[in-house]
Amino acid sequence: MTGLSFSGVSGVLILGLYAVLMLAIGYVAGRGGGSDKSAKSYYLSGGGLGFVALFFTLYATQYSGNSIVGYAPQAYREGFTWWQSVPFMVAVIAAYLLFAPRLYVLAKREGFITPTDWIRHRFGSGKLVVLTAILMLWGLANYLLEQLVAMGQGIAGLTGATVPYEIGVIAFVLVMLVYSWSGGMRAVAYTDVMQGIALLIGVAVLLFGALSLVGGDLGGTVESLAASDPSKVAVPSGEDAVNWLSMIVLIGLGAAVYPHAIQRIYAARSERTLKRSLAIMAWMPLLTTGIVFVVGIVGTQLFPTLSEDESEQLVGLIANEVAGINLFFYAMMILLFGGVVAAIVSTADSALLAFSSVVSRDLVGRYLKPDLPESKQVLVGKIASVVAVGVLLLIAWNPPGTLYQIFVLKFELIVQLAPVFVLGLYWRRMAAAPAFWGMLSGAVLAGALTYADLSTIGGVPGGLIGLAVNVAICVVGSLLVGSRDEPGEVVDTDPVAAPSSATG
Repeated sequence: MTGLSFSGVSGVLILGLYAVLMLAIGYVAGRGGGSDKSAKSYYLSGGGLGFVALFFTLYATQYSGNSIVGYAPQAYREGFTWWQSVPFMVAVIAAYLLFAPRLYVLAKREGFITPTDWIRHRFGSGKLVVLTAILMLWGLANYLLEQLVAMGQGIAGLTGATVPYEIGVIAFVLVMLVYSWSGGMRAVAYTDVMQGIALLIGVAVLLFGALSLVGGDLGGTVESLAASDPSKVAVPSGEDAVNWLSMIVLIGLGAAVYPHAIQRIYAARSERTLKRSLAIMAWMPLLTTGIVFVVGIVGTQLFPTLSEDESEQLVGLIANEVAGINLFFYAMMILLFGGVVAAIVSTADSALLAFSSVVSRDLVGRYLKPDLPESKQVLVGKIASVVAVGVLLLIAWNPPGTLYQIFVLKFELIVQLAPVFVLGLYWRRMAAAPAFWGMLSGAVLAGALTYADLSTIGGVPGGLIGLAVNVAICVVGSLLVGSRDEPGEVVDTDPVAAPSSATG
């Protein structure tokens, strides 16, 4: 993101203000119970998130600053093919509705804290739990890396490179660690409210300002694009159409089973609160990714000759022009980029919190040190999250590819979790052994295709091919073995009605 001409001093000031607010929120949340030593209080805010906090924390889980910084350049490069970003975000909500309310009821009854608590309850398989935890940690680490890259770009852009990429990332990572350490899920949810409001207002003003720069003539912009680069407005090829539909399925299922998304389901105050939040979330694809798509298309007229690397700076370039219109737009662009950075930080802390919970509860608490007190488990999780951030910071200095390429990579493996959460909730005959081998086979195949530089075959992503193999093994294997499973495992024949003794 390029430096905004107005933003050197003002950008530093707004970032300083956001940092102070985040730290204050962490302090207040900690005093309110967010730093309680129990895992449920720290990781789920005691299971008491109300409608406003739950909606905005779900919003921050699905949309981060990357949705602004990364998606507009993708629309600039691909043209109307990138409209897929709207339906795949709609698909995420549809996927939530497939399993979230049903899973919530179980989570409240059984006291689930981490996503793998459901796997343990439903299948009773230790190796399936470990495999699930490994894939979750991979997805979360990848997700965190994406946010760190976007954080550095956002800070450098907002401050006109007054604060360099590396220094900005380190500073806000420290802020994030301090307030999430002290306030847990409650602090994360409260900061999500702040950044969500700033992001929604800022994006709307960015669109209005960008359209004003082209005379309010979106139709003329599209006609100009059709004349200069017809491929960007043409009917997609057969392979592009297949890829469009495939990405809707891949991202719809993958984003819905993010570990931090599932923990937000657990954290809802009530089933009604969860359903109300998801109902409002159904409108957010149009109000976020839809708007950002249009901004990217307008960018093709404002800056028609950007290279791929230069296009990654598109939002900053447009905001710079919008800020020059008048004082109102100046202030709104400051709000937008402060919100972008805050959104990236709060999205990163959501993933970090989930990472901490998986390490502390699923690996340390269950296998490495099962006799460790719960408060010590939480401490271990906090330390593990700090170490993970340190390693990812080293990678973020030389980010591997554009933000979108990083974004897609994590879905190849995380989507392999979908069968155990969706199919496992509704199909009583699904067995643990086929679920394990299906997940493992799908993950290995998806990873192999990615590393062989075959991320898509005929327009179908490698992750979706892996998922198809995964589901086939789950279904065929479960039909063959019936309710028989490995010795010592608990087979839950009715995941909703099962007694609590089915937990591992």
